[in-house]
Formats: sequence, C-alpha cells, structure tokens
Amino acid sequence: MEFEKHLLVDGYNIAHAWPELRRVLTTEGRDVARARLVAKLRALHDFERMRVSVVFDGRGAEISIERPTPHTTFSVLYTPAGMTADDLIEQLAVQSAKPAEVFVATADRAEGDTVSAHGVHLLSPAQLAEWVERVGQAQSAAVEQHSKRTSAEWKRGRRDGEK
Repeated sequence: MEFEKHLLVDGYNIAHAWPELRRVLTTEGRDVARARLVAKLRALHDFERMRVSVVFDGRGAEISIERPTPHTTFSVLYTPAGMTADDLIEQLAVQSAKPAEVFVATADRAEGDTVSAHGVHLLSPAQLAEWVERVGQAQSAAVEQHSKRTSAEWKRGRRDGEK
C-alpha cells in the first residue's frame, strides 16, 4: 500500500548538519534553506511513495501546516512558539499506530533516543543525505528511461502511420 511509511525530518537540525544547506543558511537565509531542504526531500515522497513531514521550530500561536505540493502526504509543519520541533516530532512518532513504519531524521541524540525507544527508525543527517541522493539518482534514471521509451514508441508510431 502506498504512503505507509512516514518520514519525520527535524528541519533546522538537518539544515545545520548538511554543509550545503548550512552555507545557504548563512548566505541566503532561512527561507531559502528551508525551500531547498523541502525540494530535496520531495524525491522521497514522490519516488519512494513515502509520507514526508518536515518540522521547523516556532512560528505563531498554533501549529502551522503548509503543503508544498497538492498532496496531503507531504507537509511542512511549524511548531507554535514555546514548542520545539523535537517535541512535535517525538509526539508524532510515539503516537504512531505503526512505529516500525516511521523514520525520524535528526542529529539530536536525546530526540533519537526517545523515538528509538518506541521502535521508530532513526536516521542521521548523513544517512538521510545518502538516501536522498540514491533516490534522486534512481528517479532521474527512471525518468530518462521513460523518456527514451516514449520517444521510441512515438517514432515507431510515426513510421507506422507514414506507411
């Protein structure tokens, strides 16, 4: 079944851990770094058919949810002021009906210990980066192969139609 697995990403934690995004944070700002992180994670949602929630710290009085795509299975969440991304990620992970289907990406050891104790899979920033890279390459290869196949079918159909 699709979207059974759920990836929860500690947004700023990962952005600070990935050298490329850490540079973006200091040179171009938080908005650009957030957008790039979300864009990189899209392949996991689209190609791996995984529910993705990227969680960032404090914005406003309530939890704010943005949808960077039309799909409800890809969300960017902002915690209310006074609640950390760690707190929300821990709540979501621990309350999951299927913790074995949940993955949390963070470098925060305390957060990792908490979610791991409940059977949730823990990913380091490096593991997440490798996964994103691997899936991005697989997605690109699939798109290239689809394009070649479509082009070949189109050419065959055109030749058949010209006869």
